[in-house]
Amino acid sequence: MAVKKIEHLGIMVSNLDKSLPFYENVIGLKHLYTMTHTNGVIRLAFLAFADSSETQIELVEGYNPELPAEGKVHHAAFTVDDIEAEFLRIKELDVPLRDTEITTLPNGARYFFLYGPDGELLELFQPGKTS
Repeated sequence: MAVKKIEHLGIMVSNLDKSLPFYENVIGLKHLYTMTHTNGVIRLAFLAFADSSETQIELVEGYNPELPAEGKVHHAAFTVDDIEAEFLRIKELDVPLRDTEITTLPNGARYFFLYGPDGELLELFQPGKTS
């Protein structure tokens, strides 16, 4: 198994421009970068602790603004070295997949989603370039 660490937690927000200052000024995280998803609709902002970007928070705007207050945490992501190998391994284990293929983001990061035993959404993520 090639999972190395928790990559990030994805939190759905209605407005990045409103949420970013909150997570920076109230929570104390540092804004690393923002990008528009390959689909052209969803915007993603990544934040980390000032002294370490080991684990990040991903703010997700435009995915589903209709969720109740509970349930805004969208997924947990785990870093892997070889996304292709992990995709094949998970398929061989007959684990339910949400995605039928690996998605590549504009910065080269690659990922796919799978479901845990209780339907929780999990992501295996191979980082791309952050600048």
